Amino acid sequence: MTDTTCIDGRHVVLVGMMGVGKSTVGRLLAKRLDRELIDSDRMIEERTGRTVREIFETDGEDAFRRLETEALLAGLARSAPAVIAAAGGVVVRAENRTALTDDASYVVWLSASVDVLTQRVVNGAHRPLLDDDPRAALERLDAVRNPLYREVADGIVSVVSRSPNDVVQAVMRCCA
Repeated sequence: MTDTTCIDGRHVVLVGMMGVGKSTVGRLLAKRLDRELIDSDRMIEERTGRTVREIFETDGEDAFRRLETEALLAGLARSAPAVIAAAGGVVVRAENRTALTDDASYVVWLSASVDVLTQRVVNGAHRPLLDDDPRAALERLDAVRNPLYREVADGIVSVVSRSPNDVVQAVMRCCA
């Protein structure tokens, strides 16, 4: 049995780049911890009735970032500890980084190389911010976001060469 004392009574927030597996790992982790999963992107889509891509195309990135902040703060405001799969760009706004460093949450950065992320997003769903050259876009985003993920992270787990279940195990161990 893994010791999870560091997350007792705290939200577990998964951060990381698009395609790293926050939603998949979050779903498995929530089941393992017997907690609710709050997926920021899904919450935004449910609240607006539009996809993330539609929001980016219609309202722009700034509007999406505001919705991302609202979703994060709503998740963190829940009284029962939950697993929160945060949107990939959540760390871009300073107010989100401040909220993430609160003692009420334990933040785990799910990390992967740009090579791995490129393979995942090119073969997966069409994502905003990656239209013309996904690899170059991911390199730019990686350079900006990695220091911010590191700033808020209580633990870091690489997803490279790991199954989602292995990542869940690593998340459970990262605070022990």
